[in-house]
Amino acid sequence: MLRSYLPAIVFLALGGAVAVAFATLNSKIGPRRAIARKHAPYECGLPSEVKRGMRFGISFYLIAMLFILFDIEVVFLYPIAVELRAYGSFALVETIVFILLLFAAFVYVWRRGALQWK
Repeated sequence: MLRSYLPAIVFLALGGAVAVAFATLNSKIGPRRAIARKHAPYECGLPSEVKRGMRFGISFYLIAMLFILFDIEVVFLYPIAVELRAYGSFALVETIVFILLLFAAFVYVWRRGALQWK
């Protein structure tokens, strides 16, 4: 049984040895210049104006969670779309019901004002 795992174990050992060798070589022969400009925050070519204590509003998190929720629900449609002929008309009806429920949830969220940026 161990023989079947031997190539994987050798591969992992060689990968670890190469990683350790590169890290050691980098620490021994790599440059050690530490200048303040390298440690400064940098974003899009301009210094960052975001303060450390800056807080995002709750609407940001709500919209992000709603995006993830609806995005994941749409992913469930992909396997059915690929194999719709194999599943028959039952899958088509269930998919239509799923889409209608998804649309109803979207309209509900929209009417409640959860998608309004404040």
